[in-house]
Amino acid sequence: MSDQTKAQKILDALQTLLENRDIRTISVSEIAQTAGIGKGSIYYYYPSKDAILEALIRRNYEKPLAVAKSLAHQTEVSPFTRMAMIFQACRNSSSEFLKSESNSIAGAQEKSFLHQKYVSHMIAEMKPVLAEIIRQGIQQGEIHFDRPEALAEIVLIVLTVKRDNTLVPSSHEEIRDTIAGLVTLLEKAQKIRQAP
Repeated sequence: MSDQTKAQKILDALQTLLENRDIRTISVSEIAQTAGIGKGSIYYYYPSKDAILEALIRRNYEKPLAVAKSLAHQTEVSPFTRMAMIFQACRNSSSEFLKSESNSIAGAQEKSFLHQKYVSHMIAEMKPVLAEIIRQGIQQGEIHFDRPEALAEIVLIVLTVKRDNTLVPSSHEEIRDTIAGLVTLLEKAQKIRQAP
């Protein structure tokens, strides 16, 4: 069995255990047993249970993140179009997360812990991508802000809060309105700065 296959089996084992168990009650020994490998082998791939959880989160959301990262290099596409595509990737990723959570029997505290890990990962991964797109828009004269990283973080926080729909529960219409308002704000700021 290849190293990559063993690493994936470890992640699969944790994902299986999380369907019925609280992360705090799952031991590295149980992960190893579920994966069908020795406990010592786990530490060859991951230094801790937390590292396994982080790797599982990365794996589960790597597809929308990869899409977003590829958009940073597509400079022939308008920055606003690329940001809209990133918003869609965030939406798809958030929907996947919420779907996986609804299938879990984990308690509220467990779901909250996993959710915090997910949100932290999404913002950390998306922020430099979105900041790069904003930076390119500034260089092209299409966006007029002087702090692309701060703007990227603000946008991601708004999107995350609205899309995960747990902190500020909203209807689908309210979520659409907030995201549309965010895009309009970005566009108006651009037009205001361009006005003679």
